[in-house]
Amino acid sequence: MALLSRLSRREKPPASVLSTLDEDERVLAWADTDQGSVVVATNVGLRWPFRDGPRRVPWQQVDKVVWRDNVLALTEADVVDDDLLVDRPTVYATITVPRDLPPTIRKRVEANIVRTELLAVSGGAVRFVSRRRPGQDGAFWFARLEPGTRATDEVLAAVRARLARLREADAEQGR
Repeated sequence: MALLSRLSRREKPPASVLSTLDEDERVLAWADTDQGSVVVATNVGLRWPFRDGPRRVPWQQVDKVVWRDNVLALTEADVVDDDLLVDRPTVYATITVPRDLPPTIRKRVEANIVRTELLAVSGGAVRFVSRRRPGQDGAFWFARLEPGTRATDEVLAAVRARLARLREADAEQGR
């Protein structure tokens, strides 16, 4: 009976946050920030308190999250031409009450990545990442230029060719 009592008293994010969730979106974990806002992990993404207002970052676009000294650092990636992941500047939130948000984010990011591989290209390297999209079957391949690798025509042609082969292999295997 004590467990049922604890579960029924489980804290929820503020109603103002809950009212912004999509119908099929459910809260997995959340944390308070020092700015009076919250960071919320849902089944489809990470709701982040950006300067211009809170918005959801889909899990497949969460490139990196670091939790250190009560600061959560998020690096979001934009998808360019359906193929290339390009990082946005890292944003930070100082967390005052973390609850179980940091381990929940870690699990979600790790579960989102199916496979990665690194390919040497002229002038650098490209990392290929197969990711899941919440609510969709299968995995989707993206490429990320490693630091210092320039997006030359030659590099982009190699990226497109490798992505085509990876996607074709997945299709043949029914993924």
